[in-house]
Amino acid sequence: MIEEKGKGKVKLVRYESGDWQLLVEGKPFIIKGVTYSPTRVGESPDEGTLSNWMFQDTNKNGIVDAPYEAWVDKNRNNIQEKDEVACGDFYLMREMGVNCIRVYHQPFKLNKKLLRELYENYGIYVALGDFLGKYALGSGASWQEGTDYSNSLHRKNMLESVKKMVLEFRDEPYVLLWILGNENVYGVACNADKDPESFFKFANEAAKLIKKLDPLKRPVAIASGDALYLDIFARFCPDIDIFGTNSYRGKYGFLDLWEEVKEIAGKAAMITEYGCPSYAQGYTLEEAEDFQAEYLKNCWEDIYQNRAGFGCGNALGGFLFEWLDEWWKAYEPSYHDRKGLFAGPFLDGYMHEEWLGVCSQGDGKHSPFLRQLKKAYFVYKELWHSR
Repeated sequence: MIEEKGKGKVKLVRYESGDWQLLVEGKPFIIKGVTYSPTRVGESPDEGTLSNWMFQDTNKNGIVDAPYEAWVDKNRNNIQEKDEVACGDFYLMREMGVNCIRVYHQPFKLNKKLLRELYENYGIYVALGDFLGKYALGSGASWQEGTDYSNSLHRKNMLESVKKMVLEFRDEPYVLLWILGNENVYGVACNADKDPESFFKFANEAAKLIKKLDPLKRPVAIASGDALYLDIFARFCPDIDIFGTNSYRGKYGFLDLWEEVKEIAGKAAMITEYGCPSYAQGYTLEEAEDFQAEYLKNCWEDIYQNRAGFGCGNALGGFLFEWLDEWWKAYEPSYHDRKGLFAGPFLDGYMHEEWLGVCSQGDGKHSPFLRQLKKAYFVYKELWHSR
């Protein structure tokens, strides 16, 4: 071991071989993560109707809905049979082998009690993020104006947002690491796509602030967009420990991404998002689910074969996108849309964003409770428990 980052139970280490590894309480830890956002059918952030799932209690029984009252529709008939009792998403995630979820402290207040229960009762950590001006969150800019990473006021506001996150959560035992941004390099109410140098310089400033405020010096990651502007990241982000990125390269995994990160940035790497829809036009739902399962299996195998001691040796794990189908992505939140939103390396050549979950909400009438477990869920359950 030639480098060690972290002063608490979470450490990021680099070995003489150049390989990187996360250690938790002294033991190797590979991130088996999911993005968890159990959006109720009919709700949409675009329409201002999105609820905070961390406090959602639609049946008014004092129990948070999705984490504790989700139930599995085993025969997919959209009816809750007597033996289909509530078990909750937290239980189902633990059964699948999940050890970390990715959440952001914006735009909604996080339920710290709920996250402690997730950690203490289910053994699942949290990778906690700040959007760093993506979607104009935290910068004070309007959506139309967008975050400008050279604007001193926007920068000040975003640093205050990062500071708020760290001060509020630095003593929480479930925080595994910190994440900055979410594919900001693609734009969308921010100008990181047009001025990546200013963005990455600012991201490094935010990372330095986190390390100053966090007494445990947990690792700090960026959540970038594939390998776009990787060279600029490498030049201007010495204080960011992990190059995390959202990557959808196809059913053969991430190809030369690990090598690119190792050669250009010399950093540990993780996939902050990867996924595949379980719908494809012109194919049966069974065929599409089979393809999703194969795609996701191959992605995990690629991650696993590039962990410390194997392949490029810099893969720390990844976050599957996502846990549950969200019906708002194609702008009709009460309808499970089947139109392809853009071209991509999927079964029919298109991304169907409302079908990315490893769990379905069935016909939507029992949302946010009903879960139909797709084939990918069981494939991952076997993969993540066997290694």
